[in-house]
Amino acid sequence: MKKYFGIFKSYSTPEQKKEKRKQLLFGLSGGLMLGLSFPPLPVPYLLFFSLIPYLYILQKREGLAEINRFTYFFFFFFNITTLYWVGSWTKDADPFLMIAGSTLMFFNPLLFLIPSTLYYYTKRSFGKNIALYLFPFFWVFYEYIYTVSDFRFPWLTLANGLAKFNIFIQTADIIGAYGISLIIIYINIFLLLLIKEYLSSKKISKINLVSLLVLLILPVVYGFVKTSTYQESDKRIKMGLIQPNLNPWKKWEAGGIKEQLDVYLQLSEQAVNSGAKVIIWPESAMPVYLLTGSYELELNRIHQFLDRNNVHLMTGMPDATFFYDSTTAPEDAKKTSGGTFYTSYNSILFFTPHSKTVQKYGKIMLVPFGEKVPLVEDIPFLGDIFRWNVGISSWNTGKEIKVFNMENSTNTLGGVICIESIYPDFCSKFVDKGAEMIAIVTNDSWYGNSSGPYQHKEFAALRAIENNRSVVRAANGGISCLIDPLGRTIAKTEMFTRNFLVVDVPLNKQKTFYTKYPLLVPYLSLIVTLTAILLSIFINFKKRFNNK
Repeated sequence: MKKYFGIFKSYSTPEQKKEKRKQLLFGLSGGLMLGLSFPPLPVPYLLFFSLIPYLYILQKREGLAEINRFTYFFFFFFNITTLYWVGSWTKDADPFLMIAGSTLMFFNPLLFLIPSTLYYYTKRSFGKNIALYLFPFFWVFYEYIYTVSDFRFPWLTLANGLAKFNIFIQTADIIGAYGISLIIIYINIFLLLLIKEYLSSKKISKINLVSLLVLLILPVVYGFVKTSTYQESDKRIKMGLIQPNLNPWKKWEAGGIKEQLDVYLQLSEQAVNSGAKVIIWPESAMPVYLLTGSYELELNRIHQFLDRNNVHLMTGMPDATFFYDSTTAPEDAKKTSGGTFYTSYNSILFFTPHSKTVQKYGKIMLVPFGEKVPLVEDIPFLGDIFRWNVGISSWNTGKEIKVFNMENSTNTLGGVICIESIYPDFCSKFVDKGAEMIAIVTNDSWYGNSSGPYQHKEFAALRAIENNRSVVRAANGGISCLIDPLGRTIAKTEMFTRNFLVVDVPLNKQKTFYTKYPLLVPYLSLIVTLTAILLSIFINFKKRFNNK
């Protein structure tokens, strides 16, 4: 042992170095394999064994530091393989988005230390085997807790990786995405145990084998029965999905509003001629506060188009309300340089023909840093530090789940904005409130022709299955599509094409078990995790007391 700068440095034996290299190779291969299991590659089955290298090393390591070092290493490669696109890296990309995307690559793997740390403390109290069996609940606890934090970005919920394995994920109408994540990890665990048993004794445990087969076969059988007996709703409505393919970076610059509106109305006219009764424009269709009184010409053109064709319009659009008396302004109102207070929302506006009334929904689940700076309510100056150059970094948080009602009709439509579609229990709230279908207005063009837009589109299949609802997507540069209640893509556009898509959308009123109880699995995981923590504290306290 030699001493450098007051720190003792120990040397590993050749065998220890060899073992360390092997473990790192396991971490690298497993992390990459886990990342490749996610869309757009059609290999979701990798999820059923890509965690085995991680779980194997997890059981071999003893100390918390060495467990968490390997955990970070493994999930860093998972993150970089799956989320490489977050910084945009297009020629027009904002430098702040690139910095935020790069930071996410290093920050996001830290979240996986939550289940690994819980595993370590449970192992100390109950042993490796019990800790391993509890690990899936620790994982789902992390997945859910992440969604309620101010830094939320739950893109890597394990179930999302199975979005293209349609038969297997039909159980989402009962257990949701979190339940599927639980099944995925248990499949990996039972496979690991069977492999270890066979290698050590050439025998396998019947309990482990049966458990594995049940977890693999039961969802598939349920999926086959459900899809083969599925009856589509007779209640339908034709919708026109408008994909203008406008450069998202350029449209926030001054000017060009008339030309942008021309594009929307021309495509909408073609959709109406093809039978559309509801037109859907994408997120932030035009970069202006359309209803503030400053764009009367554009607003009148929209109303005239809707009245002439007798169609409804659902559109993503910025929306602001100004308060000239500070006493009437809400607590989260912002102040202009002239002293006026205002709130601004990334919104959906719902226009009805022959009516000036506009229904509104303000986005609630904002993108951390991109649309809202985390903790800005408590530390206001952070809002001045972190700001995009495209005018969208300081939205107010929406206050209410809103379902749109079509006039002279019983149809009720739900609409979510972009990243909101990756939150399972959040989307279920719209259906629970009466939405007969779900529309997603989005603008995935920020990220070019990368994995991001394809992943976002595929994840929507889970929302369709969970709630037994059709899902339509209107995306600025693609992918616009119709996904049926079984999570199957019925029609879609190509990326980065100016196009429209008219689809016949089934409407449903029945609520699934998941829609009624969306937090059953997360709450179960929360109970199991808290129980394990409390029992671990009690056992450790008892040991210390007995040793005195």
